[in-house]
Amino acid sequence: MSSVFAFIETFEGQPTPTSWEALGAGKILADAWGVPLAAVILGEGASAVAQTAGEYGASVAYVSEDATLKNFRLEPYAALLTKLVQDHSPKAVIAVSSNRSRELLAASATDTNSGIISEATDLSADGDNVKAVRAVYAGKLISEVTSTGGTVFITIRGRAFKANEPNAGASVDVQTVDAALAEDAISTKVESFEVAKGVVNLGDAAIIISAGRGIANNPKDAPADAEDATVWKAQDGFANTLQPLADVLGGAVGASRAAVDAGFIPYAHQVGQTGKTVAPDLYIAVAISGAIQHLAGMRTSKLIVAINKDAEAPIFGAARYGLVGDMYEIIPALTAELKKRLGK
Repeated sequence: MSSVFAFIETFEGQPTPTSWEALGAGKILADAWGVPLAAVILGEGASAVAQTAGEYGASVAYVSEDATLKNFRLEPYAALLTKLVQDHSPKAVIAVSSNRSRELLAASATDTNSGIISEATDLSADGDNVKAVRAVYAGKLISEVTSTGGTVFITIRGRAFKANEPNAGASVDVQTVDAALAEDAISTKVESFEVAKGVVNLGDAAIIISAGRGIANNPKDAPADAEDATVWKAQDGFANTLQPLADVLGGAVGASRAAVDAGFIPYAHQVGQTGKTVAPDLYIAVAISGAIQHLAGMRTSKLIVAINKDAEAPIFGAARYGLVGDMYEIIPALTAELKKRLGK
């Protein structure tokens, strides 16, 4: 066992924004064991991404730009990752948790008869094994798990680990590897991609401002031709009160399940047990009561601020800072002050 692998997820030749966090987590283990940190980069533009991986701490990069790997498909990706693991016997394989990486690491762990730890929020070496911390029971408890020999596959929660500080002068040993499957051995085909318009990526957001059902308590009058005055008021609140604050802070807009179920905002914005699990640097919960289902999706945020008219709302128990009052008085004033201080 001679290295730690970090899988760098890409799309159309570009690394996903949180991918470098895998190298940050990998460095913790690689330094503890005194072994190299290797990036695994597959698909279009892999060689160019490998150079950046070197700047973020990888000493070795295994790359393949074979045509079978241009678009993510589980079969060719898992076959090649499995072969790399079999050839190099890394102590750990780490990836930032996403739909693709969870599928990929689970498949390769099965192929190599290895253990897997999911959604880790902290990692440390325990002799030759890995000790990981992960949330369980919808985030109500924290569990410590330890691997028991062999290669361990690990998905880490996005934004739980910092990327290494980039070193522009760093070099990386790029090793090109062949694909493990020929095209005619792959059953799935990718015909095309369709860009989803207006879809927010909450998982990558460093700042999230979310609102609940209380956003419908908008002092504005709905127009006479509005099909539903409550829905109109809520949608106006998201667009013209919450979004300006998000724009000033460079953040994304989220929502509680109650707001989504009421038709105020699309499901892509939902945070919680049945929505997205997020861990931004700053989470502002506006007019959200703080039901356990919502807390399960955002309780690991680094800083939580709550704004609610109800001083007894459970959300204040999870927040470091709280403001009791009407969001339609607080948010515009906060947005205006931030514009002044940030020069926007």
